[in-house]
Amino acid sequence: MTDFLRTAFDVFGLCAVAYFAALNVTYIAFTALAWRSITSHLRARRFSGTNEALASPLTPPVSMLLPAYNESTGIVESVHSLLALRYPEHEVIVVNDGSTDDTVARLTEAFDLVPVDKALRGAVETRPIRGTYVSRREPQLWLIDKENGGKSDALNAGLAAARYPYVCAVDADAILEEDALLRVAKPIIDDPELVVAAGGIVRIANGCTVDRGQVLDVRLPKSRLATFQVVEYFRAFLVGRVGWSRLRSLLIISGAFGLFRREAVEAVGGWRTDTVGEDAELVVRMHRHLREREEDYRIEFVPDPVCWTEAPESVRVLSRQRRRWQRGLAETLWRHKRMFGRPRYGALGMVALPYFVLFELVGPIFELTSFFVLPAAYLLGVLDPAILLAFAVVAVLLGVLLSVAALALEEFSFRRHPHRLDVVRMLAYAVLENFGFRQLVDWWRLQGLWDVARRRTGWGDMKRKGFAVLTPVETIRLDSGPPPEVPPASAERQRELARR
Repeated sequence: MTDFLRTAFDVFGLCAVAYFAALNVTYIAFTALAWRSITSHLRARRFSGTNEALASPLTPPVSMLLPAYNESTGIVESVHSLLALRYPEHEVIVVNDGSTDDTVARLTEAFDLVPVDKALRGAVETRPIRGTYVSRREPQLWLIDKENGGKSDALNAGLAAARYPYVCAVDADAILEEDALLRVAKPIIDDPELVVAAGGIVRIANGCTVDRGQVLDVRLPKSRLATFQVVEYFRAFLVGRVGWSRLRSLLIISGAFGLFRREAVEAVGGWRTDTVGEDAELVVRMHRHLREREEDYRIEFVPDPVCWTEAPESVRVLSRQRRRWQRGLAETLWRHKRMFGRPRYGALGMVALPYFVLFELVGPIFELTSFFVLPAAYLLGVLDPAILLAFAVVAVLLGVLLSVAALALEEFSFRRHPHRLDVVRMLAYAVLENFGFRQLVDWWRLQGLWDVARRRTGWGDMKRKGFAVLTPVETIRLDSGPPPEVPPASAERQRELARR
């Protein structure tokens, strides 16, 4: 019996070593690809002609879509950040999705909204619209007030109201940097016939000094849980999404910040309302639609346009978020299962979708089992020590090296965290996340699979503190002195209107 157990655990251990070797070797390849790609991107950025694009009449106008449900804590800051964007022509469309708090009241007070009649296209059906409003202070700011139908339904209502050929979906708890829209639109400006969508990087705003929609000083969060997410996002965006984008197999443009050709979104029926992973599902559906029509296209990830967002700081809220993400992934992969392993869909069908099934969808089952079973089997004397050592190298040591490599990529490329102590802290968290945090995330992802099995629906409660609570400007002093006075985002436009 003992020999049988030893053989069984040895076989399982070898499978675990092979699994983690395949996973981490893939990420090593993606890391190398990301270093090369981002280095080339930064060199090309010196000659990208951003100022020329800002002044060019050929830069396409954009409609910013901001779905909001009970977002009163941060909605005004988010709208300020969108109005302050450096872009030739854009409008901001806030879609109130039946909020039960004072979201509408805060917007009305901050921007002097008044009711108006607005023509809406009927390309995608939505829940009834209760009213449309425009700001007397900011004529490019609109509010669509509708009955509750969920985030996707709100985005579809914004799509119906959009005047411009490109739409940019932004979360209500997000803040875009001043040049973010211009940078994320650069691939479209360079090749408007080919690029149908582009997304930027999402960074954690917890701990940063935020005022009137601008991040004035970048700091790490005080929350340990949020700091782990800072490092996690580096690996996910700067390595994972850069790699998939270069392979023309990007499965997801973050729902927090994504730019799309409006007619391409309308052609596939808009955002689906029967999934919690609407951002990934839309991108995969666009891939599928364009591949089946044999059209040449690109969906790009751009690493330097920054969207700042509030990360969960409690275990309860973070677990709900990760379980929801896992459900959304499962729904997307199941809905598009016919694309798997078919050369018609290129690297997306042959590589990306199988990877996400093996390593992202069912991976948590194998990973958690390996981390608990193999050490226990070794302690019971039924596992070859060489196998446990090999497992520690490929699963733990390589994991640490990849996290540190992602942090190094961030520091050598963008260096958005200027304080040395913060960099040291991130290095420590890049090591420590492999000893507990990643296993905790795997547990939540496993719970997400259980939610799928029992057909659980809904988003769950995702309460936020809001930027003003997270980083009150009046209580934070910058190293270089007090925060500079930030003028209203609309001052220059108001002077221009007055001259006219």
